[in-house]
Amino acid sequence: MNSFNVEQIRNDFPILKREARQGVCVIYLDSTATSQKPVQVIEAMNDYYRRSNANIHRGVHTLAEEATTLYEGARERIAKFINAASSREVIYTRNTTESINLVAYSWARANLKAGDLVILTEMEHHSNLVPWHMLQMERGIELDFIPVTEDGLLDLEAYKSLLDRRPKLVSFTHMSNVLGTINPADEIIRLAHDAGAITLVDGAQSVPHLSVDVQALDADFYAFSAHKMCGPTGIGVLYGKSALLDAMPPFLGGGDMIKEVKLRSFRANSLPHKFEAGTPAIAEAVGFGAAVDYLSAIGMERIAAYEHEITEYALDRLEEVPGVKLFGPSADKKGGVAAFTLDGVHPHDVAQILDQDGIAVRAGHHCAQPLHEKFGIPATSRASFYLYNTKDEVDMLVNGIYKVKEMFG
Repeated sequence: MNSFNVEQIRNDFPILKREARQGVCVIYLDSTATSQKPVQVIEAMNDYYRRSNANIHRGVHTLAEEATTLYEGARERIAKFINAASSREVIYTRNTTESINLVAYSWARANLKAGDLVILTEMEHHSNLVPWHMLQMERGIELDFIPVTEDGLLDLEAYKSLLDRRPKLVSFTHMSNVLGTINPADEIIRLAHDAGAITLVDGAQSVPHLSVDVQALDADFYAFSAHKMCGPTGIGVLYGKSALLDAMPPFLGGGDMIKEVKLRSFRANSLPHKFEAGTPAIAEAVGFGAAVDYLSAIGMERIAAYEHEITEYALDRLEEVPGVKLFGPSADKKGGVAAFTLDGVHPHDVAQILDQDGIAVRAGHHCAQPLHEKFGIPATSRASFYLYNTKDEVDMLVNGIYKVKEMFG
């Protein structure tokens, strides 16, 4: 594609042609929760089940070898997509949540003891809070948090003060699922390394929307999910530097993660299989590879530029609506997310009324309850944008909010 043709892209997504109800087409503004899937991904998974379905790695028959080639080929393309040094550093998991838990259970339990400090941020998704709360209860580690400023940015001066306490791990989101804030990951990682800490990045919201280079960032661990980047649910990735992954104990025990098993002992497999116990999500890996191919063909820089244009337009339009309060920084510091409240109307009512016009937005605390408490609110409505959204859809969102205002007087 020589230019960003959103109508051509929309034709790749069958669900966007669906009517939410008679005469009302779907306007999907919830990609931060999960993205829609292009026909190229759907067909890749369908073709796998029709032509090559078999278990991987252990079989020598044709179908098993084809399935293995598809599964491992997808891993190679995912590694290239994030510029990992080797596909051995790409571990398949179920999702970002499992990837973070893998680090918490394997690396952290082998390396952290009572009193060791883990630094998180006030804008984390529950997936990057709860595993560390659990470890705190189990091991007595300490947790502290980089504060979020009123305009939705991380307070890096406060972060530098926290680093004086010599943390063992700094774990943070690259892009907030509520505020849309794109955090300066390279600077956060560099400062952490200078203080002797390992870093873990929650990239669930960044990898679908930005060009991510894990080697340039120098991230030690980086986690993300297929379903937020045009791929299927049920599969994600933990990227880790090979030296760290090699030294970590296995996360789960069973088939495929072993090299040798005796009645009283076992030897773990080499990377990446050491962390992939049992029959994996093979069709989903095939779909993940197809999603990476799809995004790569369009170009992540072009996707990011288009989304920025849509987001800037959306924030401008929403600011025109009396009673709307937006959360997060300006468009130049955020991704395609617009979290807002409307005076006198609960966010769930906003979402429910918008749904009557086929407009899908999210309402609630978005698995970031502490962040909402920070801003003194129980919930927000959240519209989020991806490569298939249009300015016309933003206009319909704004018209829908005016309709909500009318209904509530």
